[in-house]
This record gives sequence, C-alpha cells and structure tokens, in this order.
Amino acid sequence: MLFDVDRSDLADIFGEDRLATLPATAFPPSTEDTEGARLLRTVGVPTGTLRLREPDEDSGRLPLVRDVIDTEDFVDASEDAGEWPVIGWLLTAHLALDTGSGKVYAFDTGEDAVQELHTDVSSLVQVTLRFQRLLDEFAFSGDGGDGAADFERLEREVERIRQETSSVDPLPFRDDGTVWSVVGDEIAAGRRFRGTSPGGRSLYG
Repeated sequence: MLFDVDRSDLADIFGEDRLATLPATAFPPSTEDTEGARLLRTVGVPTGTLRLREPDEDSGRLPLVRDVIDTEDFVDASEDAGEWPVIGWLLTAHLALDTGSGKVYAFDTGEDAVQELHTDVSSLVQVTLRFQRLLDEFAFSGDGGDGAADFERLEREVERIRQETSSVDPLPFRDDGTVWSVVGDEIAAGRRFRGTSPGGRSLYG
C-alpha cells in the first residue's frame, strides 16, 4: 500500500456510520482477495464527495465496466478494461478497479480518454479522507472576519493536500483535468460544503 490507511483511524474521524464499504461477494470471485478489494471491504471510504457503487440487488455483484459504458468510446482503454468492477462514482466519472494492477481508473462520461486516477486503493481512501475531513472541519471567520483571507487559507489547505498526495502518488493530481483536481478547485471556491459543517454554516447562513 502507498498509504497507511486504517479503519479505526477513519472511524475516529468520521464515525462508523459515515464509512461505506463493499462486501467481498460484490467482486468477481477471482479478485475478491486482492488488496484493493480487501481495503474496500475492511477499511472503506468516508461518505460524501465519493460514492461507492451499490452491488446489484439480484446478483449481489458490482457491475463491470462493460455493463455501464462502451469501452470503445475511450480511445486508450485497456483491452481488459471491460472486465474491471465499477467501485464508485466521482463527479461525472465511473471509478473502476483494475484488480490485476491494483490501479483505480476514472471513466468520465463527458470525455473520450480514461484517467489513471490512483496507483492503488489506499491512495483513493487517503485523498477521499483528506478532502472530506477538510469539508467537515474547515471554518470561515464569519461576518466579522476577512473573507478573502479565509479563501486564501482554504486554497492553501487544498494545495497542501495536492502536494502531499503527489509526493507519494502523482496520479490523482497529475494535471488540472483529473477529477480530483476539479474537486479540489470546487472546494477551494467554497463549494461542496455541507450546510451542517462549520464552513457550510458560514457560507449558507
């Protein structure tokens, strides 16, 4: 694993009820014991910005890439991409796990290129954790504060997440077009804060 991610650490931050996981049976039998599947089963991700895919009610399995998109629409899709399980949804992109390499890919419905989004699932968990924690905990100064300074501080926090992630895994923020780069830009602009969070209460009243 690139990042040390632990279920108890996530639960301490978000609470057990805010962590989403996938059952082992959601994955193809030959892949349910891979590291990526294990992390999604035992550690999970905080709910909010990233949504995990619900397994099919009848089969209990995640859809495969070929079930939700036409891989021929993506010029650089791997030949076996259609067999990857779709594990989640981020912005307008289906997230798929290449259980062979352990990488996470983004198939954006508005693009014709596949994004290598994470080197492994621990990186996906780490970026989701850090952005969700920022959204949950960041507080603006309020009516008596300096709004411009608040947004500069917020932008620095987003940039710190980008830099510290990129020093370990360059894929999530390798350019301005990755889905995580877009999420970071939205957060820095004051979007994506829940109304019940300190930042949301300051922004929305």
